[in-house]
Amino acid sequence: MKSILVTGGAGFIGGSFVRHAIDRGDVHVVNLDALTYAGNLDSIPSPDHPRHTFVRGDIADKDLVAGLLDQHHVETVFHFAAESHVDRSIDGPGAFIQTNVVGTYCLLDASLQYYRQLSGKDRDRFRFLHVSTDEVYGSLGDTGLFSESTPYDPHSPYSASKASSDHLVRAWHHTFGLPTMVTNCSNNYGPYQFPEKLIPLVTLNAIAGKPLPVYGDGSNVRDWLYVDDHCAALQRVADDGRIGQTYNVGGDNEQTNLSVVQTICDVVDQLCDPLAKPRRELIEFVTDRPGHDQRYAIDATKIKSELGWQPATNFVDGLRKTIQWYLSNDQWIGRIRDGKYQGQRLGMAK
Repeated sequence: MKSILVTGGAGFIGGSFVRHAIDRGDVHVVNLDALTYAGNLDSIPSPDHPRHTFVRGDIADKDLVAGLLDQHHVETVFHFAAESHVDRSIDGPGAFIQTNVVGTYCLLDASLQYYRQLSGKDRDRFRFLHVSTDEVYGSLGDTGLFSESTPYDPHSPYSASKASSDHLVRAWHHTFGLPTMVTNCSNNYGPYQFPEKLIPLVTLNAIAGKPLPVYGDGSNVRDWLYVDDHCAALQRVADDGRIGQTYNVGGDNEQTNLSVVQTICDVVDQLCDPLAKPRRELIEFVTDRPGHDQRYAIDATKIKSELGWQPATNFVDGLRKTIQWYLSNDQWIGRIRDGKYQGQRLGMAK
């Protein structure tokens, strides 16, 4: 049975991918996560699972990574580990540089040394898949889409650090021959997402009848990708993608932030006990995020035409499944809000 190394596998997207890989039944998952604030062991299979090995550790620890690669004869590295919240990058950019830039460099260096000692079919099969974001491309106007050839123009400390890591991954392929691939995805949503992000934060506030903050006038546009669809795309890239290539992954679901919040209100009204007034009346417009990009939208033609992947989940269906999950998992939410995050506003750049 082949082994894969998943970095950041106790986070939202990484944890979703770990569950996806375990469900496939044909791999052993080595899950490396530092368990910083967004890492959550409640989101992944038990460490006692016969095909899941959890290791608490930092991707910047090259000796640890090298030992895991060698011990488990890893065939593919799926690199999710990252600091990923724009607001937190405004409050504390140093952690983003350390994890997303320095950590990625260390992971690449350890992977290259491991790759160089492989031979035969083991060498031919090895892949390094770097999972990134559409935010590296900057901001769009009212029209247009991000393609794989769109010039990079990051605007936040988060997106700048991810852009840096993308460049490092490509350099390690072109300079050293490491068989890498890069994916750039649009905004993910789904079960198990840490409640600092828009959809879970608004969902939990709407359930509780609390105010629903919307940045600025709510006109900022994002393309929303259901996390299970993203995991399927990543598996397709790992299995059949071309070495050295980049693949954009989008959900074909452009929505303004205001329309997202309004849809959440409507679904929560349908699924929960009614309040004295419709939950849309809880919406409050608040001071915008510094440097808030206006619009992101993905052109996913390449992955669709080359690899036959398509997003399978429309936005309302995915949102309903997500909200139902949060309604059914009070314990998961409670453990986070008792310790790591209580719903406070971040990223005010004081």
